Amino acid sequence: MLDTLAGQAQQSPRLRANHNLHTDLDDAIQRLAVAMEPDTLVLPHRHPRTFEVLLPLRGRFVVLVFDNSGRVSERVVLGEECSVLEFPANTWHAVLSLDKGGVIFEVKHGPYAPIAKPDIAAWSHGVDAATLNAWYAKAVVGDSMS
Repeated sequence: MLDTLAGQAQQSPRLRANHNLHTDLDDAIQRLAVAMEPDTLVLPHRHPRTFEVLLPLRGRFVVLVFDNSGRVSERVVLGEECSVLEFPANTWHAVLSLDKGGVIFEVKHGPYAPIAKPDIAAWSHGVDAATLNAWYAKAVVGDSMS
C-alpha cells in the first residue's frame, strides 16, 4: 500500500497523495497516511481547533514549529531524531519530506475542513515552493524568513 501511495504522490501535480483510514470526512478523528515527495509544498499552517500527531511510516521529514512571528521554535527530523510528534491546537508548523517515497501518518480531530487563509502563515504567502523548501531544509531554532 505504501508503494502504491508513493507512486500516486509522484504522479500528482502537488507531489502528495493520501489514503484515509477514517470512513467519512465527517468522522470525529481523522487518520490518514500521506505520501509526500521532497518537492511538495506544505505551507506553514496551524489547526486552531485540533491537536495533530505525526508518525513516519517511511522516510524522514523535517518538521518545523514556529512562534506567532514566524521564528523557528523547534526543529526535528521525524524518522531520524524522533519517531512521533504531537502538536497542540493552534501550533504553527510545516513539514518537508527529505526522501522520495516518504509516507507520514497523521491523526487529528475531524470533521475535515480545508485550512482557512488566516491559518496559513502570512509570511509564507507568495514564496515559491523551491525557496520555501530550501529554507525549511536548513532552518534552525531562532531563524525566520523575514
